[in-house]
Amino acid sequence: MDATAPRHHGPVAIRLIRPRDARTLQAELLANRSWLQRWEATSPDGPVSFDMRLGIRRLLQQYRDGAGVPFVMEHDGQIAGQLNVWGIARGSLSSATIGYWVSERFAGKSITPTAVALATDLCFEELRLHRMEICIRPENRASLRVVEKLGFRYEGLRRRYIHIDGDWRDHFAFALVSEEVPRGVLGRWLEGAVPPDAAAIPRADRRAAGLEP
Repeated sequence: MDATAPRHHGPVAIRLIRPRDARTLQAELLANRSWLQRWEATSPDGPVSFDMRLGIRRLLQQYRDGAGVPFVMEHDGQIAGQLNVWGIARGSLSSATIGYWVSERFAGKSITPTAVALATDLCFEELRLHRMEICIRPENRASLRVVEKLGFRYEGLRRRYIHIDGDWRDHFAFALVSEEVPRGVLGRWLEGAVPPDAAAIPRADRRAAGLEP
């Protein structure tokens, strides 16, 4: 696969991560511990390495193996966070999952929804994937707003799905398939054509996730 060419919309860009990004990304992660920690993946086997150089090498190996595409998100040329396309499956499934984080100082600038739209369009158009998924903790209102803006379709509650911040956490699952966005995710959003209730979560699932009594 080739996803090396950056994609842009306005001040927001995504590009393939580079080894020399390690110092900036590690500094952002350390400066944003209170902002990010409760949403970060952990391991049930114990602490994992916080070595960003090693992490980037592993991500780029996954890219070379065709298993993922690791991006940095930029705003006006400054690194604002990461977006990873991971778990790429080919053949009859032809799907992948998106995960991301953004620094607190860049929050509220529409960086994440723009980057998610750019990455999803790249996966549909260039990588020829059919389905993209995003899984979000029920408490993560900022991430839920991303799928609401872009019209990712709600698919259900996944119990104790991913190990986050030291325990197995419930997640809401959202997805899009390529046929739903013939003009692209970004294009549909900019045109104001996003279905208004695509990401709506049924009350029964909200209650099951502890969001309602």
